[in-house]
Amino acid sequence: MRSIFCIFFFPAFLLGGVFEDQVVPILERSCLKCHGGDKTKGKVDFSEILTEVDAGDHLDLWETVLEVVELGEMPPEDEKLLSSEEKKKIRGWHEEFIKLPVEIAIPVFRPRRLSANEYKNTLRSLFGFDLEVGIARAEQTESGEKSLVLKILPPDPPGKSGYFNDTYSTPLSSSLLENYTYLAGVSLDRLFSKKGKESLSRMIGQNGDWDGKITPSLAEEIVRSFLPRILRRTVPDERIKAVLDPLKGKQGKELVSVLMFELKTFLISPEFLYRGFLAKPSGKKGRQAVDPFELAERLSYFLWEDMPDDELFQSARNGDLQDKAEVGRQVARMLAEPRARNLSESFGVQLLGLSSIDDQIKNNPIHLHAMRTQPRDFLHYLFTEDRPVMELLDSNVTFVNQSTSGFYGNDRRRLAPFHKPRGIERQRTMNQRLEIKDAEGRGGILTMPSILSMNHGPILRGTWMLRTILGVRLGEPPGDVPAIKPPPRGKKMTFRERFEAHRENVTCARCHEKIDPLGFALDGYDKNGRYLLASYHKRGNQPSIDTSGKLPSGEEFKDFEGLKHILITKKRDQVIRNLTSQLLSYALCRKLGRGDQSVVEAISRKATLGNLTWKDLLIEVANSVPFRETLFSQSEAK
Repeated sequence: MRSIFCIFFFPAFLLGGVFEDQVVPILERSCLKCHGGDKTKGKVDFSEILTEVDAGDHLDLWETVLEVVELGEMPPEDEKLLSSEEKKKIRGWHEEFIKLPVEIAIPVFRPRRLSANEYKNTLRSLFGFDLEVGIARAEQTESGEKSLVLKILPPDPPGKSGYFNDTYSTPLSSSLLENYTYLAGVSLDRLFSKKGKESLSRMIGQNGDWDGKITPSLAEEIVRSFLPRILRRTVPDERIKAVLDPLKGKQGKELVSVLMFELKTFLISPEFLYRGFLAKPSGKKGRQAVDPFELAERLSYFLWEDMPDDELFQSARNGDLQDKAEVGRQVARMLAEPRARNLSESFGVQLLGLSSIDDQIKNNPIHLHAMRTQPRDFLHYLFTEDRPVMELLDSNVTFVNQSTSGFYGNDRRRLAPFHKPRGIERQRTMNQRLEIKDAEGRGGILTMPSILSMNHGPILRGTWMLRTILGVRLGEPPGDVPAIKPPPRGKKMTFRERFEAHRENVTCARCHEKIDPLGFALDGYDKNGRYLLASYHKRGNQPSIDTSGKLPSGEEFKDFEGLKHILITKKRDQVIRNLTSQLLSYALCRKLGRGDQSVVEAISRKATLGNLTWKDLLIEVANSVPFRETLFSQSEAK
């Protein structure tokens, strides 16, 4: 059964079967050999696109399909090329398809397993402590994983959306359940030990004089306090009674043992391990608002990657979350909380691919820590201090420490002095907020040293900018791409000049006309992210660095500053639309489909015209129809 159902229907049910009757046979005849089933070159699988509704869920793919078909690049040379009539059918269908009015489509409701990070954070919020690996480590230099949860649980693969919280395709398995059972046991053992006394005291409202003994009345208090937090909603009295009954007549260690068993049963249940497992329809079938506790859960895992706190629970119990103004108030409050750091650590890191920094810096944990934290602290600043969305690309604020300050010239003189402790040769230091005044070639995420170093070279930089900032879909490069030829003996040539010959290949040129102008605009920065042009002097017959370019859409620029101006003005709509799309996809934990596009367009238009801030954008997403509503199947509604 498909996961997306359209609530509204397009005229004559889309194009009356044109796609199925005319386009699908062409795909089956000419494309499935390389792009279907077991073979999916370029991560394109046409065997999953059998109807026009399927095609609407892959809107970004069709622009590329039309481009390669028109240029004759696909099918490949050893296959029969498409006839003019076949190309006309595909082009004609697409032209009519994109003109169709699109109403909002809501997914059929599906519970989703907590991601590893969500589970880790939820355990910490439940118990009041972190489970950490019990090994000695050098705190100032060690960058290894400390969390026992993340050591034991397998990493989540990115889902169809590209985000790790999209866990629909990786449900609960027997081995995963064993891991959860172990972690639940470790957590409960600690909670009811001397180490957990403080956390348990807070849970049941005991003062510092409590001796730590569990009496029957305290056991009942623990159940009544803990169960609603485990299930992330109010719990009916009969459900609580079913847990309390086995405790009757028990005392001392036996009471604690039975209590731990009952709690552990809930901690390894789908009701805890899955988001939305207890969400209930209102009694009618079809599209409807999610219940208040489900909405609270969606908000907290979106912004915090964690369970709701007491205030959010109370707002759900009172029914206040039904009011969009209350959602806006809660978002503003939640962004001011420490847990909002997870938005930059999760969404921000995945959006920008910041984990790639780890692959570029080896054997230097101090520098790696600095390069890791700079863009994350910058994103946290944008998300939580109500900064305009486009400051992602153009900002006079950055965050630096002793390891990254050298990239910012005289501006680093305004940093607070750092005094190294005696006896420590090297030490990680916290980032300081720095206003950029004199540093040339800096400002915004694109010129951050870590971004430049993880994308060293014009091709990687241009590709990253296209995909991440502009949201342009690029297929995988052909497997037989020739190497860039060295310059003729005795002739000095820049990489850009040598690369011109490479672009003569028609297949390569199609992508490189989009990639190269962006990538070479950043050629004034070396592989480590240092700005070469700040102290560049022409020597002998060494060619100067050419950072000029022309975009496929016709805009020309002389240097990177010119390109950045184009991005924040003429390309502003495209940038904001891409960021909105990515944020909505992350919030919904799924890949967006055609039915989501009207929501993306509406939010993007409002963000562009109103110069919205990141907080505004987050509120718009949280109050959007697909975030606040769902679709229960007929069987669930019964």
